[in-house]
Amino acid sequence: MLLSGPAPILLYVLAFSLGACIGSFLNVVILRLPNDNESIIFPPSNCPACRQPIRWYDNIPLLSYLVWLRGRCRSCGNSISIQYPIVELCMGLLSLALLNKFGPSPEFCYYFIFTAALLVIIFIDIHHQIIPDLISLPGIVLGFLGSFITAIPTWQQSGLGILLGGGILYGIALGYFLLTRREGMGGGDIKLLAMIGAFLGWQSLLFVLFASSVIGSIVGIGAMIRQKKGGKTKIPYGPFLSLAALLFLFFRERILALWQLYLTGTI
Repeated sequence: MLLSGPAPILLYVLAFSLGACIGSFLNVVILRLPNDNESIIFPPSNCPACRQPIRWYDNIPLLSYLVWLRGRCRSCGNSISIQYPIVELCMGLLSLALLNKFGPSPEFCYYFIFTAALLVIIFIDIHHQIIPDLISLPGIVLGFLGSFITAIPTWQQSGLGILLGGGILYGIALGYFLLTRREGMGGGDIKLLAMIGAFLGWQSLLFVLFASSVIGSIVGIGAMIRQKKGGKTKIPYGPFLSLAALLFLFFRERILALWQLYLTGTI
């Protein structure tokens, strides 16, 4: 769906602004959620170095970092992580992509929540190698409940996606442990795939597993060479599952069409 005209252009501006603003909040979630003793609500945004509260005009997504602050805290002068504008930009672009695909619809809201959750998971898993239950478990519930008001997935596809998503990764993780006596996949990945199945339906799971394995293998080989730890190199799997889920979300029709061609032997 490609919107055009003055009013739709305004919708795109609003969608990007909404995404960037939510991205600013997601930065707080990414920073604080892994710490059990911190709230994502209080205190208000502050500098991680000097703990000085950030003024409202220094907290405008993207503009404050790039134009007024130029990557440094106004109070102490310490550099601010480039992750902050990256998350804001990513969420803004995801919001634009969702509007372009679904228009102003319930699906836009449904998948806006989904993409925001995936973005948080990507960055938390990269930094801490954990996927918080506070995101994945409510995500499973929201994904299933939301399927009752969206055309795709249906509630049956969502429910089966939860069962198969969690079950497939649990079986893989159990098999790996029995063979190697080492934990190769955490419970967070299992719950994440169940959440992906809830939002995207069971049809997404084969592609998500395949694409995440390919992306993970490429990154993993690079990490093994860099860290020189061989098979003991540890990399988080959640970001690859999340990236594969985003690919399926935005290219679902093409992926399923290619799969159908493969099954019929015409590709």
